[in-house]
Amino acid sequence: MAKVLVVVDMQNDFLTGALKNDEGVKVIPYIKEKLAHVHHEDTIVCFTRDTHFGDYLDTEEGRNLPVPHCIYGTEGWQITEELNPVKDGALPLGTYIFDKVTFGSQQLASFLSENAGRIEEVELVGVCTDICVISNALLAKAALPNVPIYVDAAGCAGVTPESHETALKAMEMCHIHVRE
Repeated sequence: MAKVLVVVDMQNDFLTGALKNDEGVKVIPYIKEKLAHVHHEDTIVCFTRDTHFGDYLDTEEGRNLPVPHCIYGTEGWQITEELNPVKDGALPLGTYIFDKVTFGSQQLASFLSENAGRIEEVELVGVCTDICVISNALLAKAALPNVPIYVDAAGCAGVTPESHETALKAMEMCHIHVRE
């Protein structure tokens, strides 16, 4: 059986770029330490990467959040260097990156569902607790209804500290366990 650690959207545009989040920057060392202690024999590491294109402002999200960000191939789209899993042009065995065009990753949900028989728990960290973390946690819960889903609150940051706390409470109501 394997554990899954999901690192949500730790990309330059969400940390220091177009949608800068100082709270997100503060959790980088915590997530880095968590990744340093992952045992790849029993933990699958999945990164989500918000991915938009040149037509972003014409999308539903772009009309509601008219700030171009995480445009494919740009520096802002890249996972922050401190956490970037790609080393020497390759991903370590047991590590995956799922690009997504909206808050939740359908690819991640499919991956979890396809591997349901070997997953004992899923844990999420990243940004933003109140948008993409909650969306991916709910998709994980839908994909794996009988597997415990955890969110590590210390490894997440919301748009604001208040919205972070509100999202954690909402996830608890949906039987997603919050680790403090």
